[in-house]
Amino acid sequence: MMKKQASKKPPQPDLTHPIHFLAFGFGTGCSPKAPGTLGTLAAVGLYVPLSSLPEWGYLLVVFAVVMSGIAICDWSARQLGVHDHPGIVWDEIAGYLITMIAAPDGGLWILLGFALFRLFDIFKPWPISYLDRQIGGGLGIMLDDVAAGLAAFGLMQLIATLI
Repeated sequence: MMKKQASKKPPQPDLTHPIHFLAFGFGTGCSPKAPGTLGTLAAVGLYVPLSSLPEWGYLLVVFAVVMSGIAICDWSARQLGVHDHPGIVWDEIAGYLITMIAAPDGGLWILLGFALFRLFDIFKPWPISYLDRQIGGGLGIMLDDVAAGLAAFGLMQLIATLI
């Protein structure tokens, strides 16, 4: 059973360990302020080269990021003894990549996807909030951000269709 962290500063990961390095978004999750936002910025950096893949290739990468993320987030959380440590941002990376599935080309869409994903991830409307509260472990860490990514994806596609 993982304990809730009593102090304000959660334990820090060993970024020389490859799983912590991934879970903490290549180090972006170690930021004392807005680690989720910085993790999402790391996702933008991944999205740009991935966007040139054929759609099936992009979907395969997103699937791999999500599925591996369950184990990556679970292992890091267990090692640190904190469920959903604020610095674990692999889930934000997955959520943003989901948001950007079949996104139109261009910087404006990259920014819009970023803003929509962060809004859904921060405010967690139902059912995202339900998933966040009810499901534990690596699956729970990942699932609310996958749901936020799907909600942002849906809204992005609606906007793209209307424009």
